[in-house]
Amino acid sequence: MDSETNPPKSVKTRHKCSACYKQYNKKEHLVEHMKVSYHSVHQPKCGVCKKHCRSFESLREHSKGLLAKDNCSRIFHELGCGLCMKIFDSCILLSEHKWTCQLPPPTRLGTISLPSMELKNSISDRSNGVPKIHEAVAMDCEMVGGGSDGTLNLCGRVCLIDENEDIIFHAYVKPQMPVTDYRSDLTGLSEEHLRDAMPLKEVQEKILEILYNGESIGIVRVDGGKAKLLVGHSLEHDLDCLNMTYPDHLIRDTAKYHPLMKTNLVSHSLKYLTKMYLGYDIQMGIHDPYEDCVSVMRLYKRMRDQDHLKDFVGSCLPSQVTEFITNEFDCCKMKDLEKLTPDELFEMSRSKYRCWCLDTVPNVRL
Repeated sequence: MDSETNPPKSVKTRHKCSACYKQYNKKEHLVEHMKVSYHSVHQPKCGVCKKHCRSFESLREHSKGLLAKDNCSRIFHELGCGLCMKIFDSCILLSEHKWTCQLPPPTRLGTISLPSMELKNSISDRSNGVPKIHEAVAMDCEMVGGGSDGTLNLCGRVCLIDENEDIIFHAYVKPQMPVTDYRSDLTGLSEEHLRDAMPLKEVQEKILEILYNGESIGIVRVDGGKAKLLVGHSLEHDLDCLNMTYPDHLIRDTAKYHPLMKTNLVSHSLKYLTKMYLGYDIQMGIHDPYEDCVSVMRLYKRMRDQDHLKDFVGSCLPSQVTEFITNEFDCCKMKDLEKLTPDELFEMSRSKYRCWCLDTVPNVRL
């Protein structure tokens, strides 16, 4: 009798995001979520439950943080690498992996009797229909202080290395105005180091010669040509103190790469990133530009070597263009989007950043 007068309530349907697993009461709310989340196959992903995270920092919180998921935390504790966040099938495979994942710190250059140096780098390209792959060059500058209070950043030293961690250019730089603070406790520099240093204009010319790699400025601005990718940490500061510019689509900045940023997309320090992703300490005392160059190059190569399914949309576009790609959602009506499954919505979604794994692959979808 009660069942006739009080029929069972219908179970409310929940709409679950296929990437981050958030659930919504209404399909339109899920669609709105997909429009602003920019989920993609390039996001860091839990090796246990396959949840997509905004950054490796949020993946760490999910896998081994204070509020980690129990099953993911347990498996990660047994079979997970704390540096690259991968999950392995056995403890033996994990142990073998750690020998290659945790890297030794580079040998520091120091500052005693180190002259300016330049090694000629070869011009490289791929032809005969094989996709062109840009070589990368890492750069780091050490700044001294100018102005009445020593707060004006002036370049006092610069170092560039190639992908093999060999120095291709190093120089002490003669500032264009008097130095009022050598910041010796951080830079290790003194008046003696900069007395006969290379003029800034000459330093600019040599760096641009290396980066442009024999290519014309017009081609570099369009698609890069044979120019090098410039890798660094907070590169806008280094370029500013060198009074130089370089095309945005050829810059790979570890301070601005979304997977390496905090959960709120604020930059980490290079010291933190090196410890968390490479397994060693840097900047212990005096900062060494070669040490910093090696660390950013290793971080870049570690991110570049990730094995993702490749996004076709935006894969061949400059990074400053892909920053504003609005996926495909704005081209569709809401009523049409609501008919799609969560998996189909995820298939439409594209990353807001250009994944560095695309630097080494053809522009095809696998």
